[in-house]
Amino acid sequence: QVQLVESGGGLVQPGGSLRLSCAASGSIFSTSVMGWYRQAPGKQRELVASITSTSRAMYADPVKGRFTISRDNAKNVVYLQMNSLKPEDTAVYYCNVFPVVLANMRGWGKGTLVTVSS
Repeated sequence: QVQLVESGGGLVQPGGSLRLSCAASGSIFSTSVMGWYRQAPGKQRELVASITSTSRAMYADPVKGRFTISRDNAKNVVYLQMNSLKPEDTAVYYCNVFPVVLANMRGWGKGTLVTVSS
């Protein structure tokens, strides 16, 4: 079972940047498709971006061109670089396996809170 710990969230002004990190433990990390998800207050959790074991990435439309997902299989870490942040990006961000049906089966961590506000 892959264990995941998210970090890097915080308060940032609109237009600012943050980089989230997800430290993974478990022997299957390097072969797993990973995703960053987020859940805003009063809304359902949604996929933000996903990345294959060979670093092929996909993005949700609201974050295309602003967010970049990456991974370092040697370090067992997945990153989410977030630029040009908007207030609507405010949410708790989670890292987990992809797709979400597998993520729901393995359970969710605490996530990391990102607040975009002036």
